[in-house]
Amino acid sequence: MIDLIKKTMLAGVGLAAMTKDKVEELAEDLTKEGELSEKEAKKLLDDLLKRSKRAKKDLDKKMENVVMKVLKKMDVATKKDIARLDKKIKNIK
Repeated sequence: MIDLIKKTMLAGVGLAAMTKDKVEELAEDLTKEGELSEKEAKKLLDDLLKRSKRAKKDLDKKMENVVMKVLKKMDVATKKDIARLDKKIKNIK
């Protein structure tokens, strides 16, 4: 499972780490080299930015799920657990 987590993270990090500046730089380089027209470069730029944002959201969600599973296995109290206990303590007073 650890290998799967690592592979998922690395794939997601690669796309999620693409900043807007890097994506723009890539599109500009491809346009300068004549491999893409300006219209194609803009479309590529928009597509990569959307994919990058989606990958970042997906990675964040996956990481949150992994962390929650680990915390659950460790039997660590959640905010809800602490709030529930705090409420009980206040009701005792």
